[in-house]
Amino acid sequence: MSSEKVLIIDLNESTEYQELLNGHPQTCGMRSGRVYVHPGKTCGRHSTNNHEEVLVFLSGRGMLLIGEKDRLQIGEGKISYIPPHTVHDVKNTGDKPLIYIYCVAPVRGKSTEQESAKSNE
Repeated sequence: MSSEKVLIIDLNESTEYQELLNGHPQTCGMRSGRVYVHPGKTCGRHSTNNHEEVLVFLSGRGMLLIGEKDRLQIGEGKISYIPPHTVHDVKNTGDKPLIYIYCVAPVRGKSTEQESAKSNE
């Protein structure tokens, strides 16, 4: 179980990664952070594995690289959802910093969802 407390977290002014939520026991499993990608750089190719992820772009512009081929334009004012088991990377294609917040949460299995539905009946 999480701390079950509402949290307010200040974003810092740093150009470095800032952890916002670090999972259990602070949350029920959600993790998040503020990412700062310099022009021409990437955050690093990785997979969501058994998690789903939301990216909220605060400033800058770039490309969301999905797998080997897909390229999607992202930037300030856009939000991206990335499903489980998706290999991806974020590249800054602009001349200013690309800043975004990610939120990652574990995906419950179908059996867990079915059990929850049964218990609510």
